[in-house]
Amino acid sequence: MPGFNLGQTFFGFKPEHRGVLHENLWNLLWWGEGRWDWDTLYNLHIPLRTFWFRKMNEILEIKNAPKNTPTKSSKPKIDKPPF
Repeated sequence: MPGFNLGQTFFGFKPEHRGVLHENLWNLLWWGEGRWDWDTLYNLHIPLRTFWFRKMNEILEIKNAPKNTPTKSSKPKIDKPPF
């Protein structure tokens, strides 16, 4: 019997990729420190959301980078002569 082929018409995320989407949204919410709400991020255009996700990663990498520069408070070590 002829009929309509009602297969998946949406070309976006597959069900197995929803976890990645929601993890990225949660990371933007958490590390954004209240700058956005869930609805704004969820409805944000994908290229803009990707841009902000990359920016947040760059900021966190800079924050978490080890500091190899000596501080002014560090004093040079002076060896005492033995008695």
